[in-house]
Amino acid sequence: MASAMHRARASAALALRGVEAAVLVAASANLGRRAFASLAAGTDIVSAAPGVSLQKARSWDEGVSSNFSSTPLKDIFEGRKVVIFGLPGAYTGVCSQQHVPSYKNSIEKFKTKGIDSVICVAVNDPYALNGWAEKLQAKEAIDFYGDFDGSFHKSLELDVDLSGALLGRRSHRWSAYIVDGKVQSLNVEKKPSDFEVSSAEVILGQI
Repeated sequence: MASAMHRARASAALALRGVEAAVLVAASANLGRRAFASLAAGTDIVSAAPGVSLQKARSWDEGVSSNFSSTPLKDIFEGRKVVIFGLPGAYTGVCSQQHVPSYKNSIEKFKTKGIDSVICVAVNDPYALNGWAEKLQAKEAIDFYGDFDGSFHKSLELDVDLSGALLGRRSHRWSAYIVDGKVQSLNVEKKPSDFEVSSAEVILGQI
């Protein structure tokens, strides 16, 4: 009996992931093969998103005590080796089950290659990201930053309309290796539901 219930739950979970993927595909179907002109190898990411800041994941009380401060991009990237990956949103399926875990589980490999910080960024407020990061037990390995108004991704032309999945404008699924603010490599999935080129394994091979 228990075995049958386990199989039923597993089948339901697989079906749910399939539905989620189908919704994200439908939501992004009108994108076609989009060019990402604002970000490419050699681009200075700080100059590409002038005046933009990100919000470090934190609790509401921490937000209040910090006077709702944000972090300028130059403080995140200049003088450092950074791997950053963007995803459609906290608590969504592929992001929770595959994308974040791939980086969390590879953090020692990144340290061996001299990476100063591995960053996850999403169009979410920093409080939701904080709760999600804690749920995934990933805060010690990965620095989570919110792009609460989407200005970072819009500046880099990495935003996408996922209203069909009730998400509004969000981030594409992507990753980049950045040294002293300069993009060394960039990987963008064809669809936000894909997880083929933005994994930790791929970018480790590009460092």
